[in-house]
Amino acid sequence: MTAAELDPQILASMALFQGLPAAALATVAAHARLRHLDRGVRIFGQGDKSVRAHAVIEGGVRIDQSGSDGAQVVLRFIGPGELFGTLPLFVDGHYPADAVTLTQTLEASWSEDELLALIHRYPQIGINVIRIIGARLQEVQNRVRELATQRAERRVAHAVLRLARQAGLSTLDGTAIEFPLRRKDVADISGTTLHTASRILTGWEKAGLLTTRNRRLTVRKPAELLCIAEEAPD
Repeated sequence: MTAAELDPQILASMALFQGLPAAALATVAAHARLRHLDRGVRIFGQGDKSVRAHAVIEGGVRIDQSGSDGAQVVLRFIGPGELFGTLPLFVDGHYPADAVTLTQTLEASWSEDELLALIHRYPQIGINVIRIIGARLQEVQNRVRELATQRAERRVAHAVLRLARQAGLSTLDGTAIEFPLRRKDVADISGTTLHTASRILTGWEKAGLLTTRNRRLTVRKPAELLCIAEEAPD
């Protein structure tokens, strides 16, 4: 698939390009570089230069970061329609983490020069970038607060509900999270140990709150998970 084959209407539903007229969307689509990627492909690595703005069209991406001791932690998951890898364009020009595909993924990207030219031509894109970064910052602040003040079960419930809102697909069984998740992934994004996350998820499966099949998690009773997350009475 070439850049010319990217349907501008796909871009219309993405937060980065909301509010753009049809002619602007066609211009953005014409400048996109599209790639079909297999599962497990590293899109970029921590510390890499040659930064581009990326977006998931189909599939999913995991954002990992490694510490000086080599330990790796999952920072975020990127679902269809979401932007990633953009912050370095406005900071130091180096990716702060790895981006790895979770499944077969269609990814679009724009170079720094292309994105800046599009922002100058269509200021709405710049406004959208600010909104996206603001929302991500708010999410990080919420996660820090949860880590500092909440017990593990509440943090895991919040993490699962966020993923369901971010990449949930309505099915007969409930809300299925579209990309595969390891239990370590859930542990990382909720700030707990693998043992604790596994124990909590297993308990919820036995209680019928969710199911897991082939690493695909389906939330069956979101209201009950929300009660756990907010420590509200059943």
